[in-house]
Amino acid sequence: MNSSVFKYDNLKINNHTFCSRLMIGTGKYQSLLAAKSSIEMSQASIVTVSIRRAHKFKNMGKSNLIDGLNWNKLWLLPNTAGCETSEEAIRIAFLGREMARKLGQYHNCFIKLEVIPDPNYLLPDPLGTLKAAEYLVSKNFAVLAYINSDPLLAKQLEEIGCVAVMPLGSPIGSGQGLQNKLNLQIIIENAKVPVIIDAGIGTASEASQAMEMGASAVLLNTAIAKARIPENMAYAMRLAVMSGRTAYLAGRMKQNKQAQLSSSLYGVVQ
Repeated sequence: MNSSVFKYDNLKINNHTFCSRLMIGTGKYQSLLAAKSSIEMSQASIVTVSIRRAHKFKNMGKSNLIDGLNWNKLWLLPNTAGCETSEEAIRIAFLGREMARKLGQYHNCFIKLEVIPDPNYLLPDPLGTLKAAEYLVSKNFAVLAYINSDPLLAKQLEEIGCVAVMPLGSPIGSGQGLQNKLNLQIIIENAKVPVIIDAGIGTASEASQAMEMGASAVLLNTAIAKARIPENMAYAMRLAVMSGRTAYLAGRMKQNKQAQLSSSLYGVVQ
């Protein structure tokens, strides 16, 4: 197989280029060792970390995953998970930028923006997200906004300067897959920034499907962390994302209502 497709088809976000279109989270693993080995097996370029959780561990004097990863090879995506208001998310975002600098990533202003006041279904607040995003963009953050599958909100966030939108496939940690494909497809078709499917993907076929739809990347956590063998699932997701992207670039055949002969009738003996 000619590998030139992947060689020249890296993920680009805010003038930064990444080899992998699979992003991976760091929560819910049974051990730090399982998390580290899964991240390595996934070959993800971008790893997202909850700033609130990281600071909690630091204040308690406990070791955390951040200390055990090679940040010369990985790009930190701080996230504002656990924030219920735009004001809280903004405050945590600044802590995230400081964390990136302490890891030596001085030009890293990425922030995964989450504003989630709903404790039951963990659905993002559209107004709070828009408000926080607008402020953070004005402070030179590269905002990747986590949203519901709302095409209008996705476009509004793009227009105010977000570098990517991250619509959910289904609720966080649910493993229900892509529940609103029509809206996701509209977001992908209308976006001029990367669209990263975030939340709800439970297995490799769903990750591949998201990429076949034209998504720029997928972000996974629970699907890997809660698998029976997380490292194996991380490897499966890595292959699925590559497979889905390759299929998207190849272009799906036209679907027909009737069967079509695979072989020509030319030369058939009558």
